[in-house]
Amino acid sequence: HQAPARLGRHCDQGASGPGAIQGSTMHIRLINPNSTAFMTEQVLQSALRVKHERTLVSAVNPPDTPASIEGGADEAMAVPGMLARIREGEAAGVDGYVIACFDDPGLHAAREVARGPVVGICQAAVQVAMTISKRFSIVTTLPRSISIIEDLVNDYGAGHHCRNVRAIDLPVLQLESSPVAAERLLREEIELAKRADRAEAVVLGCAGMSSLCDRLREATGVPVIDGVTAAIKLAEALIGAGYLTSKVSSYDYPRLKTSGCRVSA
Repeated sequence: HQAPARLGRHCDQGASGPGAIQGSTMHIRLINPNSTAFMTEQVLQSALRVKHERTLVSAVNPPDTPASIEGGADEAMAVPGMLARIREGEAAGVDGYVIACFDDPGLHAAREVARGPVVGICQAAVQVAMTISKRFSIVTTLPRSISIIEDLVNDYGAGHHCRNVRAIDLPVLQLESSPVAAERLLREEIELAKRADRAEAVVLGCAGMSSLCDRLREATGVPVIDGVTAAIKLAEALIGAGYLTSKVSSYDYPRLKTSGCRVSA
């Protein structure tokens, strides 16, 4: 198994004020469900820029999942490995998790496995967008992802606020191999969202776009929301306030199953 990149800073002195984390370090595990290590490192760096000084962030990805997640089949193949990383985190005492894929693959299953909060970057970004703006648009990679994201937005109760889901028609892995073209396409699409959609904020619809967020915000003059940083801060707030995943019913731990049944003669 891939060893997690344990990065963070521990402070022993006391803290005070609203939301202060007392005592030991909070540990959030960032899980990239695809197998591309470069993207795992990129989202980790985005998380480290915004985390609280007492928060420990580790990042992992399964070694045997698709190199990128672009559609339902990729999602289905990625979920078992992602759940395995969460089970490892539970054994290691991780406090909460962020799923770093904008399709929020396996989010409900992950919440059944984890004791602490599990935050999907799409849900976190949508919540931020609805908080800081009245109407927003999302810009993602490929057109095939549009319907998936539209369904998620509706599931999260934001269908009325989301004016459009746009795509730059660029595969996820080309965000790394063609960064200049990717940034140009994103900038153009954000400008279109401002004019045509009358969007007051724009959500980046892929974890691989996280490193471009600040530059795009500065270039376009519109609030640009990155789901990775939004999810890290939401996870910190939930853990800091002591909220755990409910095990009352829907998100209860999976039931143990026996293989086969014994029939008496």
